[in-house]
Amino acid sequence: MLEPLNEGVLSRISDLLLCRWTCRHCCQKCYESSCCQSSEDEVEILGPFPAQTPPWLVASRNSDKDGDSVHTASDVPLTPRTSSPDGRRSSSDTSKSTYSLTRRVSSLDSRRPSSPLIDIKPIEFGILSAKKEPIQPSVLRRTYTPDDYFRKFEPRLYSLDSSSDDVDSLTDEEILSKYQLGMLHFSTQYDLLHNHLTVRVIEARDLPPPIAHDGSRQDMAHSNPYVKICLLPDQKNSKQTGVKRKTQKPVFEERYTFEIPFLEAQRRTLLLTVVDFDKFSRHCVIGKVSVPLCEVDLVKGGHWWKALIPSSQNEVELGELLLSLNYLPSAGRLNVDIIRAKQLLQTDVSQGSDPFVKIQLVHGLKLVKTKKTSFLRGTIDPFYNESFSFKVPQEELENASLVFTVFGHNMKSSNDFIGRIVIGQYSSGPSESNHWRRMLNTHRTAVEQWHSLRSRAECDRVSPASLEVT
Repeated sequence: MLEPLNEGVLSRISDLLLCRWTCRHCCQKCYESSCCQSSEDEVEILGPFPAQTPPWLVASRNSDKDGDSVHTASDVPLTPRTSSPDGRRSSSDTSKSTYSLTRRVSSLDSRRPSSPLIDIKPIEFGILSAKKEPIQPSVLRRTYTPDDYFRKFEPRLYSLDSSSDDVDSLTDEEILSKYQLGMLHFSTQYDLLHNHLTVRVIEARDLPPPIAHDGSRQDMAHSNPYVKICLLPDQKNSKQTGVKRKTQKPVFEERYTFEIPFLEAQRRTLLLTVVDFDKFSRHCVIGKVSVPLCEVDLVKGGHWWKALIPSSQNEVELGELLLSLNYLPSAGRLNVDIIRAKQLLQTDVSQGSDPFVKIQLVHGLKLVKTKKTSFLRGTIDPFYNESFSFKVPQEELENASLVFTVFGHNMKSSNDFIGRIVIGQYSSGPSESNHWRRMLNTHRTAVEQWHSLRSRAECDRVSPASLEVT
């Protein structure tokens, strides 16, 4: 009984040794005819593996399991495994397990996709914990189509009003029919002998009647127009015609000269603004005409009819005031010089204005002293050159405020308010604060500065000192 068994074992070992060195096909047949086929659980694989097995690898492994189980059940009879007395695997079992792993990896390589596309998040290095969260593929954001992109725009934010339209491409007839603000007749000529530019304001026609502030009805049947002339970008040195009462077809026939070199005049733009005079409120701008002087022959001269276009400036400025401040610490005196004013708001239709300046000293919120200049008849560009002195101790200087108010003198009724500024503790604006700061830093030295006049409501809103005066 032992001899046939030994002969069978020796034959199997010799067959196995010969087949391992022939070819892979022979090794496969030898393994399939073996009665001691190793299971998948007995194969020990050492080394790091990915946290999650790819889907294509799992599918390949399952298919291999099914194929091996079917083949073994049909072709190979089941025989019990033999093991060594010490519980270790025999050399034949180890060789079979190694070959099983080689065959499975080679078969999986043949079934693997060419270029798998896997979206993996970047690896984050941190403290290792017992509980690890699986890394999930990142979710791709939605790409916006052009329709979704432009749907977020609000067209009303990009709409243009009538004042921003390009009127250069329109004729005067088209501008007149579009805006219906009337036309202005004027002329220009440069005098090379005396180096000055002459601007002649002749007449206007078809001016619109004044409109109520609520836009629902007309205040009056006619306007009280006048024209302001300046050479941009300098709007400070402007000229102004007289006011023509109750007419939509005013005839001005007034000439104004600007002392300016010829080359500089060619770089300027002539701006003519038609304004409606209103005694009881702010003057309203009807329309404007702008002419670049580089586009006209200044020496030869010429006259034009131009259609008025809307102006972004709906109200006329109130004018400017030139002041000088000087403080003497040893004497405790605050000296104020009223030098001049220019382009004041006209308060009288017939003769311009009779302006004067009222100066009021306010300590804290208490009115202390009031002084005023003389009034000058029939002018909007008065020269005063008048000085005033107020007693202000140095310890009280930081709580002092000066209120300057320009009025138009009126013999029949109360004086007409033109404009106001406040300088000192409760200044009415940055320009006024800067002037006061410069005076405090330069004692015994006069500090001059131009100031733009403000409305009463604007000063009352920002300066408590303005509320304490009349």
